[in-house]
Amino acid sequence: MNKNGPQSPKNNSIEEITELLVQYVQTQDLPEFYKAIKELHPYDLTLIYKKFPEQETKRLLLLFKPDVLADMAESLKLHDQIKLFEQLGPERTLEVMQQMDKSDLIKFLHDLPAKRREQLLSNMHLDHSAIIRSVLNYPPETAGRIMTDRYRTLLAHETAKEAIRESQGTPPIPATSYLYVTDDEGKLVGVVSHRSLLQAGDKTRVEELMTKRVIYATVDMDQEEAAQLLQRYEFIALPVVDENHRLCGVIQMDDVIDIIMHEASEDLAKMGGGGKDIDFDTKPLVAVKRRLPWLILLLFIGLISGSIVDFFEDTLNQVVALAFFMPMIAGMTGNTGTQSLAVVVRGLIGRKLDKSTVLALIGREIKVGTLIGLVCGVMITVIAYFWQGDWLLGTIIGVSLFFTLVIGTLTGTCIPLLLSRFKVDPAVASGPLITTLNDILSLFIYFGIATRFLDALM
Repeated sequence: MNKNGPQSPKNNSIEEITELLVQYVQTQDLPEFYKAIKELHPYDLTLIYKKFPEQETKRLLLLFKPDVLADMAESLKLHDQIKLFEQLGPERTLEVMQQMDKSDLIKFLHDLPAKRREQLLSNMHLDHSAIIRSVLNYPPETAGRIMTDRYRTLLAHETAKEAIRESQGTPPIPATSYLYVTDDEGKLVGVVSHRSLLQAGDKTRVEELMTKRVIYATVDMDQEEAAQLLQRYEFIALPVVDENHRLCGVIQMDDVIDIIMHEASEDLAKMGGGGKDIDFDTKPLVAVKRRLPWLILLLFIGLISGSIVDFFEDTLNQVVALAFFMPMIAGMTGNTGTQSLAVVVRGLIGRKLDKSTVLALIGREIKVGTLIGLVCGVMITVIAYFWQGDWLLGTIIGVSLFFTLVIGTLTGTCIPLLLSRFKVDPAVASGPLITTLNDILSLFIYFGIATRFLDALM
């Protein structure tokens, strides 16, 4: 802390700024307090709020306006949002909620117990709560749930002059540089840019300027599919329509980024067999409860590997060198299966595959597995020969690795495709499951081939 006077927080760390703000709150130096927070981003304010001394937190929150608190609330996780609203009290909580972006508010309300959610909604302004209720009626993880009402519309029969005048008379909306055109019944009929309106003659009608082919999402479309649409066309916003093609809302790019990150972390958690609801804040017993069933299942499946080794015990006893290559065979097969799984799960996000695409994908993976198997098979054949001095042993190991890599690649490709076909999330075909299944297949193939040529090996 600078002892000669107040510091500018411009280049200070969050910890230093927090210390400075604590001093201003304790001394009630409000001019310096507001000067210090003037250029801080809402995310920085949430970090400061979390680091603020508990006994001073309520005094800190009293100094923020509802719109600032709304921005802060949107940056917090659910348990931190609940804590914030408890500290604000019922009246200020409602004021803050009125200022929050509707998509963020809906995420918060969705995770609350029904009784608490209804209590908050019943105390909101009627028009505001009606919009929230209508959005909450859409299924979770659909386009309807994540859309916002922050957009502008024009009527097709308006002139460019009338449209510009209307735009200038409304509050700024950062969602998009495009305006959506509707008919008198609210149906989406086109889209027009601000630039087109400004460059057009005053009497030119909007319907003459608009693009009639509009890319849109439906309210019941999966949010991943809607996010992929927005990415594919490189839009900054995507209109959402209902079954009657009436414009209901807009999906913004910042919401799509949240979806992509959420879905990616969820799929990674599933592919690791850890469960989608575990993060840094999850308590140990809760994490154990969610992860243990999956691991117990894999444990019992893994016992099959042991039974295969037991079944081929005579082969292993007669050619002990086979044991040296067991970990390599099983590990390589699991690795190639996990690689294929990652490719397929990534490709399936937001996509509906037709028969030709599936067959092309399987055909490609067969080629990939074959080439990988040939290269690795030849390499291990040579290595095994120089290590054990036996060309036949090296060939058996090389051929075994070739077949297990091809089958491992197919397993990692086909299992998620089959799950997707039966409407099951393909990410549940996790890395541990694919690895365990491939262990079983690889050992069976390895010892099966070795047993077939056992007499020649002796």
